[in-house]
Amino acid sequence: MLFKAHVWLAHQRYPTRGRVWHPGGCHPFSALNEALVHNGDFANYQSIYEYLKQRNYQPLFLTDTEEAALLLDLCSRIYKYPLEYMIETMAPTSEMDFDMLPPEKQQIYKAIQTHHVGASPDGPWFFIIARNDVRDGQFQLIGITDTAMLRPQVFALQEGEVQVGFICSEKQAIDATLISLVREDARFRPIADKYWNARGGSYTDGGSFIFSLKDSSDGSGNKKLVCTDKFGRVIETPKDKEICDVTQPVESTEACKTIEKKLQAFFAEKDPATATRNIVAYIQENIVGFDANSLRFAVETIKKHADENNDGKQIAIDSLTLLSDLRYNTGKMKRSSVQHVIKLALDAIFDETPLIKGKSNSRFSRIDFATRGGIRGPKKKEKILVIDAEVFEPEGDLCDAVLIVKAYKLGWKRFIVYKYRGQRFTGGGFGPATGGVRIDVYGSSGDYLASGIDGMEIYVHGNAQDQLCQIMKDGKLVVYGDVGQTFMYGAKGGIAYIMGNAAGRLLINAVGRPRVVINGTALDYLAESFMAGDPLNGGGFVILNGIGFSDEDGSIREYDSPYPGSNIFSLASGGAIYVRDPQKKLALEQLNGGEFNKLSDADWDLILPYLEENEKLFAISIDRLLTVDNKKKFPQEVYRKIMPKK
Repeated sequence: MLFKAHVWLAHQRYPTRGRVWHPGGCHPFSALNEALVHNGDFANYQSIYEYLKQRNYQPLFLTDTEEAALLLDLCSRIYKYPLEYMIETMAPTSEMDFDMLPPEKQQIYKAIQTHHVGASPDGPWFFIIARNDVRDGQFQLIGITDTAMLRPQVFALQEGEVQVGFICSEKQAIDATLISLVREDARFRPIADKYWNARGGSYTDGGSFIFSLKDSSDGSGNKKLVCTDKFGRVIETPKDKEICDVTQPVESTEACKTIEKKLQAFFAEKDPATATRNIVAYIQENIVGFDANSLRFAVETIKKHADENNDGKQIAIDSLTLLSDLRYNTGKMKRSSVQHVIKLALDAIFDETPLIKGKSNSRFSRIDFATRGGIRGPKKKEKILVIDAEVFEPEGDLCDAVLIVKAYKLGWKRFIVYKYRGQRFTGGGFGPATGGVRIDVYGSSGDYLASGIDGMEIYVHGNAQDQLCQIMKDGKLVVYGDVGQTFMYGAKGGIAYIMGNAAGRLLINAVGRPRVVINGTALDYLAESFMAGDPLNGGGFVILNGIGFSDEDGSIREYDSPYPGSNIFSLASGGAIYVRDPQKKLALEQLNGGEFNKLSDADWDLILPYLEENEKLFAISIDRLLTVDNKKKFPQEVYRKIMPKK
């Protein structure tokens, strides 16, 4: 059976309260022109029930999702609120965010909150709403995040010949949908142009994003997709970038012969690390002049060298991985399209690795779901176990995480896991003292990655998801992208380097000596109840750099504020946060129990080695971090130290 629609909603979970056994309690809940799905739970269900009853709405199924749909109908159809006011009714702006609003906005928001305070959902939740906006002749997909950000919500946008917007609870669901679309239509790509989180109840984005689809104004009969935040600000990706058509054959042109000659010379280097550095530098420096065919030829040439010998394979994997991970100017082409081309090459290299059940002299051995029963210890030259995770279960006895533990007990210490589609618990279950173990993760890894680890290293090549490094004791995590909610909750130690942003509620209840570098920002509730001792005497700390990367050319840019939330270091009793804040944007009101301390020479000596490692991993130089308005400054002029009040 074939269905066609402009907006789709999907939900896979029983209701959290009410008549969970009744089919009427199933999502989505629909109210005339809106349909809503919901993740979470209302703490004030009864209050909202009474509010609706007083306005002639009678909930039938005792579930909070039904109440949300009825509230939406009340605000839209009865009160005829514009969408911004509807969102404010559901997720009111508060604390410092309210103070940051323009005075005229504060006035109307105060009136909305006064009238609807008894009906604003309280507790952990987020909504995804499909809406037929009959007044403005458009279809809409709306995501609203609760003000406390207790539930994860991820947004994504892909633009090109076709446009598509996504709102999901997890990034892996977005990637799974894109992969499904690619199988049906080659105009889509498996990687979105942009992924991001909302900051609930915020003055920056309002905690909500809206994908609106309406007839194009050019008279073509096509429809145009526009993404905006709660305040109407447009979210878009660069429009003048090309997309590589991977369905077309690669041609060998005169320009390609020069590329081939250069790459051949680099692969002839005796030292694999030097070869990798030279290949990456060459591509980064020359890609601005590449067209799509030249890029694909370069990637295919690197891939072919993987067949020559073990060193060639390692150089090819390392080079392609860095070219996908790092941020640089991709010239005429979209970064997501460049990543797509590289992903195809890496998957092919991994797919061509000899299976574990056969005989080979390779350093690499591959195992998949079908051959999992043949797991054994490494033989002869074997060092790296490559795991095709595509059809493994997300958790349980048939998940890849269990297989990796079995392999470790048989003697394997190096792992490459690829084609992830949301599988969880990577790195869990190994037990104590796992120094020397390394896991490289490709694809859409799932929740709880690196949780409870004690000594191993895990490298995530792309964005990661929620609950990473929970109760981590020791080891190292490197993420070449963003991380989701509740990162390092209850961590007791270990080191983490995050290239991008972190969502809300990270390092809550962390103790001991966790040490973290976040190059982007954190949405809110950073290091709440942090109890990590004195950083100058072996305790823990966080370095927050507050920088991002331009979508146009990959260059580093400073965020408007290094930390936009109202709660940083709340109720903390130990540890420190070192914030790159040369413009002194952070205010005392955001600290909630912390205080600013002068950055001492001892502090700089403490964090400098971590910034040096950060530079090696992500090519974010310390000189660039210390440069403000094109002038290099002293560390004490750039970084501020936050400590708990004594």
